[in-house]
Amino acid sequence: QVQLVESGGGLVQAGGSLRLSCAASGRTFSSTFSSYAMGWFRQAPGKEREFVTTINWSGTSTEYADSVKGRFTISRDNAKNTVYLQMNSLKPEDTALYYCAASPRAGLQVGPREYDYWGQGTQVTVSS
Repeated sequence: QVQLVESGGGLVQAGGSLRLSCAASGRTFSSTFSSYAMGWFRQAPGKEREFVTTINWSGTSTEYADSVKGRFTISRDNAKNTVYLQMNSLKPEDTALYYCAASPRAGLQVGPREYDYWGQGTQVTVSS
């Protein structure tokens, strides 16, 4: 069974920081996590799911949505089967349910259709 579990969400004031984690488990990831590209997406109420950031299999390449560039940082620890999202200078418009996702394609993946596995999401709420 494949599982992605996000954690670290919460309520924070504008300008604050949060660090999200996404732990991968299951037979699929036990020995192959390092071959997957990972991504973070978010969905605000009444809006479509949108791309936030992605990281390649080795962690040497990343891509960000313009709206978070310079404020968010994605990283991964393949030894721990975990990907992280450091979010700084948070804004009320960052409020959303944040999902991590895994793609069997090793390079950077921007589109949600490139991802085969999704977590349940963790809520981030930024107050003004």
